[in-house]
Amino acid sequence: MEDIKTPYNSVLSIAGSDSGGCAGIQADIKSISACGAYAATVITATTAQNTTGVSDIHAIPISHIEKQLESVLSDIQFRAIKIGMLHSCEVIKIVQQKLGEYELKNIVLDPVMVTTSGHKLITDDAIECLKNFLPHVSLITPNIPEAELLIDEEINGDNMEAMAKKIAEHYKTSVLLKGGHIIDNNEMTDVFYEYPTGKTITITNPRIATNNTHGTGCSLSSSIATFLSLGEPMEIAIKKGCSYVNKAIAAGQYKTLGQGSGPINHFGL
Repeated sequence: MEDIKTPYNSVLSIAGSDSGGCAGIQADIKSISACGAYAATVITATTAQNTTGVSDIHAIPISHIEKQLESVLSDIQFRAIKIGMLHSCEVIKIVQQKLGEYELKNIVLDPVMVTTSGHKLITDDAIECLKNFLPHVSLITPNIPEAELLIDEEINGDNMEAMAKKIAEHYKTSVLLKGGHIIDNNEMTDVFYEYPTGKTITITNPRIATNNTHGTGCSLSSSIATFLSLGEPMEIAIKKGCSYVNKAIAAGQYKTLGQGSGPINHFGL
C-alpha cells in the first residue's frame, strides 16, 4: 500500500535571536509549534540578552540574510510569514525584495521599533523604510508607542478604534492595535481594523498581574501567522492568537526564570 504524505503547514519567522529565549526567533518557534505549525527561520541579528535586558546586538551581514531567505524560500512552501524587528533599511529592502519575488501571502509584521520604556530600537531612516514596506504586508501588530510613531498622534483608550482605522487607511494594510500599554481596570483591549473591508473588532482578555510578559508581542504575531497558515480567516486567526497568548501568560505567571522579566509559558506546562 502506497504511503500518503501530507505537507507541513509551514510558517517562516524573519527576526532576531534572543539568547535568553524569551523573545525573538526563540519565542516565534515556540508559539508556532504550540499552535500547530512547522517553524522555519531567517535570523537578521543575534543579541546578547537575558531577562534583564539587551547588552549587545550583532547584525547579520546582508549577504547572509539574503542567502538564508533564498535557501528556505526556494525549498519550502510557506503558508504564512511572520516578520519581527528589521533593524536597518538594507535588511528591510532585501526582505521586501525576496518576499515579493516569491509572491507570498499572509505576511504578519510586528513593527518592533520602541522598547517598553519608550526608547527607539531602530534609526529614523529605518523607520521610514519600514513605513514604505507596510503596504506590502497583510497585517501589522503595533503596540501603542509604535502606533504613535506610525501616525504621529497620541493614542489613548478613547481613540484606539479611530487610530487603528487611520493607520490602516494610511498604510493600506490591516491593523491589530495592541492596548497593553493602556491600564483599564482588569481587562486588556486590542482593536483590529480589517483593510479594505473597514470592519472593526474589539478584543478583550483578562489582564493578568505578572512580570512574565517578555516576548508577548513576538508570540502574538507568530501565533496569528500560524492560525493563518492553518487556513483560518484573519479575524478568527487574530482572536485565536490573542486567546493563546493570554492563556500562555496565565500559565507562566507563577514560573520564574532569571532575575528580570520572564517569558510566557508557550506550552502551558
